[in-house]
Amino acid sequence: MSQDKRHLIAKRISEELEEGQVVNLGIGIPTLVTQYLGDQEIYLQSENGLLGIGPPPEEENLDIDLINAGKEPVTYLKGSSFFSSADSFALIRGGHVDVAILGVLQVDVHGEIANWAVPNQPILGVGGAMDLVTGAKKVIIAATLFNKNGEPKLVQNLTYKTSGIRRVDLFVSDYAVFEFTEDGVKVVEIIEDITIEVLSEKLGFELDYLSAVPMA
Repeated sequence: MSQDKRHLIAKRISEELEEGQVVNLGIGIPTLVTQYLGDQEIYLQSENGLLGIGPPPEEENLDIDLINAGKEPVTYLKGSSFFSSADSFALIRGGHVDVAILGVLQVDVHGEIANWAVPNQPILGVGGAMDLVTGAKKVIIAATLFNKNGEPKLVQNLTYKTSGIRRVDLFVSDYAVFEFTEDGVKVVEIIEDITIEVLSEKLGFELDYLSAVPMA
């Protein structure tokens, strides 16, 4: 997927965030969201112990000791807090993170996700994925709809290891935005130049719009 589409996903997710929220950004596309927050007071949290992440650093103010959980260099804003990983996970597990934005390997039609282990590949550890899926008030997935092998990430049933049985709220992909309801997955918005019928064919199951009128 092109860099532009990665940024398209990140920009679309930024529209879901509200002033004053505490937001955790996962590795990959989620970190790009920082570039689209504008002047909103949104408090970005990283599980390695930082609340108040700023925009990506320019070369002249890069500090190699200041990184997020994905080991990428970051900046911090006035009033930011630094704390231990134990305190960071207490923040997550205590329900104090308003939104978690995560990457994903698979998400099923009921909103259960797998985002930490690939079958037959070395497992480094789940990290904070299970804690965030369980503890965040809202979970948004940021990912391409298909992996590099052309296989869909939105599936009827998970074949990868689950990250928790809690249903995520939204999946923002390069093709469409999906919401997960009691009735299963629904299309909120089509992003790519494609019909819902063709998208259903690509995924291998029938999709429905959340409302009677598709969003532009």
